Amino acid sequence: MQQRYSKKREAILELLRSVDSHPSADWIYQKLKPEFPDLSLGTVYRNLAAFRDDGTLATVGVVAGQDRFDGNTAEHPHFVCEKCGAVLDVTVPGEITADPGPDYTVHRCDVTLKGLCPACTRLTGQADPVK
Repeated sequence: MQQRYSKKREAILELLRSVDSHPSADWIYQKLKPEFPDLSLGTVYRNLAAFRDDGTLATVGVVAGQDRFDGNTAEHPHFVCEKCGAVLDVTVPGEITADPGPDYTVHRCDVTLKGLCPACTRLTGQADPVK
């Protein structure tokens, strides 16, 4: 269903596409509230849901109790830091495939790696157990 144009809807999408931090609805709301004093958190959630449903944005999943959103809809892997909650786009060497067998039709494969980001690794002094 085609959404009607609104300045708030456009601002939500522009903000989401301008960052690579995979923000929550609350973060978007806080950033836009000064520019749109009558903006409600419900408006942000409704527009994010509409953008998700029409494929304009992607969801990364729930991190620290909040849905996180991505303006980049191309398939790409993410890394979620289990300490600070950062959600980062990462490059994974090699090819990742999803082939559960001949009776399945795969439309999308989402890869999310979890652990400690470089900053949290340095803070905790933990070495990377994968290397």
